[in-house]
Parts: sequence; structure tokens; C-alpha cells
Amino acid sequence: MRRAGPPPDGLAWPIVLDRLSGLEAEYEAIEVQLTDPAVLGDQTRLVTLSRRYKELGPMVALVRRHRARVDDLTTAREMLVTAEGDDRDMLRNEIDGAGAELAELEEQVRLMLLPKDPNDGKAVIMEIRGAEGGEEANLFARDLFEMYQGYAARRGWQLSVLAADVSDLGGYNQVVYEIRGGDAWSHLKYEGGPHRVQRVPVTESQGRVHTSSATVLVLPEAEEVDVDIDPGDLVIDTYRASSAGGQHVNTTDSAVRITHKPSGVVVTMQDERSQLQNRARALMVLRSRLLQRQQDRVASEQAAERKSQVGGGGRSEKIRTYSFKENRLTDHRIGLTIYRLEAVLGGDLDEVVEALAADERSRQLAEGDEKG
Repeated sequence: MRRAGPPPDGLAWPIVLDRLSGLEAEYEAIEVQLTDPAVLGDQTRLVTLSRRYKELGPMVALVRRHRARVDDLTTAREMLVTAEGDDRDMLRNEIDGAGAELAELEEQVRLMLLPKDPNDGKAVIMEIRGAEGGEEANLFARDLFEMYQGYAARRGWQLSVLAADVSDLGGYNQVVYEIRGGDAWSHLKYEGGPHRVQRVPVTESQGRVHTSSATVLVLPEAEEVDVDIDPGDLVIDTYRASSAGGQHVNTTDSAVRITHKPSGVVVTMQDERSQLQNRARALMVLRSRLLQRQQDRVASEQAAERKSQVGGGGRSEKIRTYSFKENRLTDHRIGLTIYRLEAVLGGDLDEVVEALAADERSRQLAEGDEKG
């Protein structure tokens, strides 16, 4: 029978214990502040504190569980000194169980102490564009949109199309949409970049396989408290919306184009018949783009990451390849290859996303170990 040793060494490190105690103290302090009328009357502060309180909750629960199990282990060892017979066996089982659970808690704490993504919990805005390959690229852009639409449905997220520019054969020159769900960002953040497809296009008469690409951009949706936009920095133009395919054409100036003068970012919206609705949607997308720029400036590596997301849209630049002939999907960032392309395009993305998340955690843990 395995005997449990002292509490896991990782949790015995003074620096780790100090940090855990500090997080618990912060949690308790926020708990008090959330009952303060001054905080309840300040919406910005209330949102910030509530978000931090929710973030710290799981960690504090682990800290308190660990403390309780250390107490159990200490008590059991003290009683074992004088115990006999069945009592001694029972205490040995308790010591083994407490030691095993403490080892599991240590691993959970290590993962929870990894740097938090500042965008976790935010809604997501995604933009998909056909890139290289002409009309086939636009058709692939639609396939990607339908893949994410299926994935959102599987996970219970809400998806809303903000703008769509339909191509001649029913693909997408561009589609912009919003996905709401508590864990949407943590799952979709890996999807940004050039996606490559290898298949026989519907326009190909001789059955030859072509390679095309579409680009996916993933942005965290910014709240008003995240980005402060000076109305004086905006140029807002309205114009008459156009419509493809001979469908209804709005006879009023409902389309909106917003230009943010300091950054040069331009957002246009025309899908809604109401100018107010198009303006609200354009401002939402603008805030998200400005938030991404703001985060890029804070961390230069994020700037490089965002640049790598879209790249030039070329076929040689890709994060993932979808090969129809081989029923294969390959994610080139982690060397993952699976042979069930139809299921993935239907929205069954969990295997791919979980592998990318595991790779990110491994790299973060390795970096933490190197730093000591």
C-alpha cells in the first residue's frame, strides 16, 4: 500500500503560498466591496469588481479545499501514532486519500495560476473573407461560416450575423457575425488565420483539385467600459444601401459608414433597414477593433499574433488545411491530423480546439517552469 508523504512540494513553496493567500484576501475584500452602496452606484467599478470576483472564485475554492485536506492529513498522522487495529488501517487509508487529493489539487492550482487571457468571458466577433481562389474561395468562406455556426449550436452559443456580402455563386466575399457564450472566446480564439482548402471546385469541369483559401479574423467584443471613444473622433456617413441579387433595395439612407480618425479604422454596416440599428452595429464592431489594437500596443506579441492571423491570405500561409479528397483536416501549428472532415465541417470542432488549448497550456507551464 502506497504511503502519502507530506503535502505536495509545489504548494509548499513560500512564494506560491503567499500568492494563494493574497488571492484569497483579495476575494474576501471584493466580497465586502460588492455590498458597498458607493460601489453599487458606480456601474463601471461594479462590473470590474464583479468580473474579478467571479474569476477568483474557483481558485479560492481550491485554496480552501487544499487547506482542509492538509488539516485532515495532519490530524490523521497525529492519531496514527497511538492508533491500533482497524483504526490504524482506517487512518492509513485517510492519509493515502488525502495525499492523492492534494497532488491533484496541486496540478489544478498550477493550471489556474497560468496567466489569464484578458478576453476570457467576452463575446466574439468573427470576420470571414474569401482570399485566394476566386469564387471557390468565397464558397469556402461560406463553408467555414457554416462550420462555426454548427459549432456554436453544439455549444449552446448565440450567433448573430452583423453583415454579409454574398458572392455571385452564393458564397461570401465577407461575412461578419457575433457569437455570445461564456466560453466562446476561449474556444474560438485559436481560429484566426488563413484556412486552406483542397478540393474540386463546382466551377471545375475536368475534375481537377484546386487549392484556395479564406481568412478568419477573431476579435473579442469590446464593452463601452473597455474602450472610450470620443464622439469628436468619429466621421459618420450615411448612404443608400445596395442589395445583391435583385432583392429589396432600401430607398432611404440607412447604410452607415463610421471612420475613426485617430486610427483610420473604417466600419460599414447596411444589412438592417434602420439607420440606428446599422449605426449601433458599426459602433460595436469599431469598439472591438479598437480594443484589439489597444491590447496589441500593450503586448507586442499580441500584435505579432494578430498580424499572423490574416497574413496575406495566400495559399502558402495557412494555419489549417481541409483536404476533401483525403477526408483530412491538418492543423499546421500543432501537427494535428484527423480524418473526419465532414464531421468537422458540420461543427464537430471539439477535438481540434481541445488539442490547441492543451498545447497552449503546455507551453505556458513550460515557460513558468523556466522562470522558476
